[in-house]
Amino acid sequence: MDHLEVFKDIVASEEELREMIGYPSERAIKKVISKLDSHCRHYLSLSPFALLSTSDINGICDVSPRGDAPGFIHILDDKHIVLPERQGNKRIDSIKNILSNQHVGLIFLIPGLKETLRINGKACVIKDQEILKHMAVNERVPLIGIGIEIEECFVHCAKSLIRSQLWDQKTWIDKENLPSIPHMMAAHVNKSSMTPKIIEESLHESYTKRLY
Repeated sequence: MDHLEVFKDIVASEEELREMIGYPSERAIKKVISKLDSHCRHYLSLSPFALLSTSDINGICDVSPRGDAPGFIHILDDKHIVLPERQGNKRIDSIKNILSNQHVGLIFLIPGLKETLRINGKACVIKDQEILKHMAVNERVPLIGIGIEIEECFVHCAKSLIRSQLWDQKTWIDKENLPSIPHMMAAHVNKSSMTPKIIEESLHESYTKRLY
């Protein structure tokens, strides 16, 4: 059963879509470059956060947040960058996907800047210590990294961040009204031994002692 059948009126082809939306401008087409230039290098040197999109061989997708000190992306040359794989929960969803499907997409952000930088390319999982040692923090060298060969690199316009008012602190929700992540996770795990208090303590320990 196709569960998408709940949606009754869908767009079925690019031709139909183009009739509704139209075509990109010359600027939107020509802004895509195939390697890092000085502007992209400068952007990456200031970016502390990225979203990494991957999919497995069957097309099952995943998006993973990646963050560290500004400039955490290691630039090898104009065509190749490396993301350090820091300590996590060992799900390694992105890593497993890359092992079966090399294609990746990334969006980089700089706090306060509304335009983002997009990079698409092919990835591999590396264990080359000569490269990884450049991304050591507190003398801890990551065990592995994600090496990326850049195929496309371009600036994404600011409209989504303008509409969302992401960087405008006046729009931020009061802390007391934010979702309780320990309660949310406890409900999802649904195991009596995993209470919100235990999860909160575990998260605190992970965030304070196991970042690197």
